[in-house]
Amino acid sequence: MLLPSTSWYDDAMKLVICEKSIAAGRIANILSNGKAVLRRLGKMPYYTFTKAGEEWVVLGLKGHIVNLDYPPEFNRWHGISPLDLIWIEPYKRITNKAVTDALKAFANKASEVVVATDFDREGELIGLEAIEILRKHNKNLKNIKRARFSALTKSEILSAFSNPVEIDYNLAKAAETRQIIDLVWGATLTRFVSMAAKQYGKEFLSIGRVQSPTLAMIVDRERQIKEFVPKPYWQITATLDRNGKFSALHKKDRISSEEEAKRIYEKIKNAREGIVKSVDKTIQKERPPCPFDTTSFLSAASSLLRMSASKAMEVAEELYMQGWISYPRTDNTVYPRSLPIDKTLSLLANSQFSDLTKVVLENRRKTPMRGKKETTDHPPIHPVDIPPFEKLTPEQKNVYTLIVKRFLATLTKDATSETTKALIEINEEPFVAEGYRLIEPTWKLIYPVKTGQKEIPELHENERVDVISLKLLRKETKPPKRFTQGALISQMEKLGLGTKSTRHEIIKKLYSRRYIIGSTPIPTATAFAVVDTIKPYDISKPDMTAQLEKDMDEIAEGKKNENSVIKKSREMLQKVLKSLENNKHEIRHSLRKALTLQNTIGTCPSCGKPLVIRVSSKNKKRFVGCTGYPDCRVTYPLPQKGVITKTDKKCEYCGAPIIKVGKREICINPNCPGKKG
Repeated sequence: MLLPSTSWYDDAMKLVICEKSIAAGRIANILSNGKAVLRRLGKMPYYTFTKAGEEWVVLGLKGHIVNLDYPPEFNRWHGISPLDLIWIEPYKRITNKAVTDALKAFANKASEVVVATDFDREGELIGLEAIEILRKHNKNLKNIKRARFSALTKSEILSAFSNPVEIDYNLAKAAETRQIIDLVWGATLTRFVSMAAKQYGKEFLSIGRVQSPTLAMIVDRERQIKEFVPKPYWQITATLDRNGKFSALHKKDRISSEEEAKRIYEKIKNAREGIVKSVDKTIQKERPPCPFDTTSFLSAASSLLRMSASKAMEVAEELYMQGWISYPRTDNTVYPRSLPIDKTLSLLANSQFSDLTKVVLENRRKTPMRGKKETTDHPPIHPVDIPPFEKLTPEQKNVYTLIVKRFLATLTKDATSETTKALIEINEEPFVAEGYRLIEPTWKLIYPVKTGQKEIPELHENERVDVISLKLLRKETKPPKRFTQGALISQMEKLGLGTKSTRHEIIKKLYSRRYIIGSTPIPTATAFAVVDTIKPYDISKPDMTAQLEKDMDEIAEGKKNENSVIKKSREMLQKVLKSLENNKHEIRHSLRKALTLQNTIGTCPSCGKPLVIRVSSKNKKRFVGCTGYPDCRVTYPLPQKGVITKTDKKCEYCGAPIIKVGKREICINPNCPGKKG
């Protein structure tokens, strides 16, 4: 229900500060038992209701109210050197006037304020930003509490408001310290590299404290792939039959000598049967996976749902805001004893997950699976309610289902499986057949994991098997695989790069800056150039960044002072930047060469020289021009929106290069005869 703005309250009221409007609506609805009324103050929606004779106002912010930035006079890139920029103190700039106006209007009437933002560093800082604005307009405001919760459910919200705690100022300081350090490092290094490469405006090159070592990992892996020299090897496989076909591999597996492989093959190629020499069977227990923390969730979403890390987190946050899952930013892999597991199982038993829940109830383990990381801020990610599936988007359905299946699996008994290893002689040459079968699937009925292994028929010692076929295969060793987004996030966590809340954002930024392309990150020529530029310096290595992350953890724990950590980080940066400045000319040459290579999309059909993407100095529009200018004046227009990727293909009609804009391939020649058909 939407009502016009009222004149104002006559009496004091209780003000609740939420991180977003959607959370404010849900919290207001729970606290008022569905009686909250939606009103507006200017452009800002808020909720109001009366409870026990007291007026309540629930206001949703829009994330951070203020943003750290340098004073305007220092934002002119040529006005101050990057070295001097390190020691300039940033200031707090209001990012949303409508929000601050609303806080100002409520300040004098608020007798009590309850901060109900997400409970993590950023949420604590956002709440503190709101408190500082309120105190600016009401210096007598003292009654301030914090409602801590991990899910937007009725029981959690009522409990949080019945048992408020104090604001965690150390947690907020840790978040603000990160903002300052990231601003100083990002602005300073980005300015240096962009000026060195003469890349300004939208084409600037960004470098960051966490971004750079992450990009270095991707580039190093790509270099390993490109420099990999495959080595040949040979395998001999047999297709056998004994009440069912199965495969066996020569015991030597990878045979490095072609001569030896051929000798063995010649010896057995006409064989028609083999003899089972031994059969070894092993029964093992397979434990279910641990509860989801943020990293393992994003990794699973990447591998099982083929979803980007940033998209998976976006969808999880939507589900959290609607009250369907717990808070998705957590390092915890151990369910707290207070978690209402039985209640959640009861909900799932009466939903579309009833069959899976039945598997749990019939095979429930005494205590849920535990991971290695246990924290007290939030529980592992788990379902807290049943959504109306018909109203969910396909992505929301997939993510919610994944979280439900993981939760159910962690409550289920170990699976039991049997592995079989049979040694079979074919003309006295040993072959090995391996089989796998599930005896008690338990949790694998809920959360299946591919093993790549197959069952083989029942075999017995001294038994004869038929040889259906024998093959001599030449193969080559494979290069290391590229990082998936999930694997990259796991590696970032292992190296101490970023936090649960920032890692997926770092990867998203690398895509936006066109350092990487493809669903499985592939570095561009610019990425190679930037990493090669910073490789000799500490900024490309994870150690220094990981140390700063530990420092910020200690600020959150009250063990370190934020000013000393910021000073230490600036000293680190100054050392790095001085080294970069000493090699500015080499860096400029390397970057310019790489950018030209990346912007080259093919050869000119007129003169044969490279065609490159350029930006007009007049209207700032991008186009393709020949490097043979002014002797060759061939140009082509380009779409002004969308990421452009070269394909190394030529148009069959006119010979002009074919480019990829987003997912669509097009010929760059607007007058191409093929477009007229």
